Amino acid sequence: MTFKVELSDISLSYEGVRVLEKISFSVGEGDFIGVIGPNGSGKTTLLRTIARVLRPESGVVFVNGLNINQLSRREIAQNIAVVSQETNMVFSFTAFEVVLMGRTPHASRFKIEDQDDFVIAEEVMKVTDTWHLADRPISELSGGEKQRVVIAQALAQKTRLLLLDEPTSHLDINHQLQVLDLIRNRSRGGLAVVAVFHDLNLASRFADTLILLKDGRVHINGLPEEVLTVDNIGEVFAVDAHVEKHPATGETYIYPLRNAKSKERV
Repeated sequence: MTFKVELSDISLSYEGVRVLEKISFSVGEGDFIGVIGPNGSGKTTLLRTIARVLRPESGVVFVNGLNINQLSRREIAQNIAVVSQETNMVFSFTAFEVVLMGRTPHASRFKIEDQDDFVIAEEVMKVTDTWHLADRPISELSGGEKQRVVIAQALAQKTRLLLLDEPTSHLDINHQLQVLDLIRNRSRGGLAVVAVFHDLNLASRFADTLILLKDGRVHINGLPEEVLTVDNIGEVFAVDAHVEKHPATGETYIYPLRNAKSKERV
């Protein structure tokens, strides 16, 4: 059965302030959607709504045609994995134990982890370059190491949709490319991905399509070259920018020049 998550007219407010306004789009097998926008535009709230961490005031999230509110938490966890921006962990679990927790949604009520779960955990730790951290307490790891462990945990979950909130924010440039290459390859293998990006150039390079949010609304969505234009960047981010095809990669590349309200270059 093909997999698809659909958002239909999602609106949500915090303390009387509208954060999302009539958001509609769908993500299915093999899609890699990047969500971009300035701070406060609703990016994280959108991911949390897809995962049913937050419930919208109006509109519906459908998972394979079913209202997500009809699904149990376990059924949601079997289909949707989330990597949050913050990875604060104070417990003394080892990194391997944290990754192994990703297998919990697939366990029966009285089942403990078996050899298949151990193999999956080892495999995802190796591809995220965290296997050498397996016996280290998670509380002793650096921010970047924790982030890779949490990404490994999400991959161990073996879901159909992966939600990522700025997944490379704590990573050095080497691991940024490694992790995003890995996620893109998983997407090409059928995994559906929705990822929030702070870096517009990384979004352009790795996402197939982009959703640009402004004040909780979809300003535009489409291919990176359709979304990342001088006019859109100026209107949404208030930045004058130069946009061209990168000579090495061929992807749309943005050079920020100055704040649109200032004559000073940035």
